[in-house]
Amino acid sequence: MDLLNALIVFSNFVFIPALAYGSQLALGALGVTLIYGILRFSNFAHGDTMAFGAMMTVLATWWLQGMGVSLGPFPTAILALPFGIVVCSLFILATDRVVYRFYRKQKAKPVILVIVSMGIMFIMNGLVRFIIGPNDQRFADGERFIISVREFKQLTGLREGLAFKTTQGITIITAVLVVLILFWFLNKTRTGKSMRAYSDNEDLALLSGINPEKVVTVTWLIVAALATVAGTLYGLDKSFKPFVYFQLLLPIFASAIVGGLGNPIGAIAGGFIVAFSEVTITYAWKKVLKYSLPESFEPTSLMQLLSTDYKFAVSFVILVVVLLFRPTGLFRGKAF
Repeated sequence: MDLLNALIVFSNFVFIPALAYGSQLALGALGVTLIYGILRFSNFAHGDTMAFGAMMTVLATWWLQGMGVSLGPFPTAILALPFGIVVCSLFILATDRVVYRFYRKQKAKPVILVIVSMGIMFIMNGLVRFIIGPNDQRFADGERFIISVREFKQLTGLREGLAFKTTQGITIITAVLVVLILFWFLNKTRTGKSMRAYSDNEDLALLSGINPEKVVTVTWLIVAALATVAGTLYGLDKSFKPFVYFQLLLPIFASAIVGGLGNPIGAIAGGFIVAFSEVTITYAWKKVLKYSLPESFEPTSLMQLLSTDYKFAVSFVILVVVLLFRPTGLFRGKAF
């Protein structure tokens, strides 16, 4: 019985949160890896692209809620998500036409595009803060829990109860669907195959009649959709705060690099590796060990390696270790 209670506590505070967080990081890392694999530069503005897309979804959610529109047990943000994706896509395409296209025509080196993306990052960060403000914004409604602690205790009679939030369930299911659709698109459609060909060999792709501007446009559209979905899911699961998305850039890049920058499968794996590492290392294991160990071995301290304030430091250490010992990432080789 005690082992079951330990498992419930572990699921509540480690497994389920890490699974949801890993899904969000995986979607974010997919956007970064698509830009790197196809457009060949590291997009430092991706975190703030997530913030911009999520902000537009938040604004649309508030408008729908003000009109009395709801989805019952599901968050209204699901209805607002297409609006956020469309506006974010238009903004990103405009940014590409005004800024990135100029440097592509100049055949600028990737490091120049990285610096340009950093400039875009600061502009987007300031724009989001100006429009919606720097403070926490909560836009979740509907049922808060798929199953609550009280319901679980009544069903099982255990001392500990399992809490599974609606937003966590939506995050995991949405991430799976988005990944399946993306891989189907890249592997089965003509446009997806063109993108892979362009990624493998740009010159040969051009000789084959592939339109590079179409590839660039579709890539940005997919990245905008991934960023908006990831940003919205993160905001629903936790809260929306513009600066947090700037901080998320570190674990997102760590996820992409751990898996192998430019490799979509690696980005997904890296997202879960980073998420589980962060949650595991910053969790206080006292309660789990109390149920798992004999009474004489029960810990007196919190058994916490790092405070949650240092969560992003875990991503930094993982990133440094991977770059030192396996810079190609876990899934080196062909990107797409």
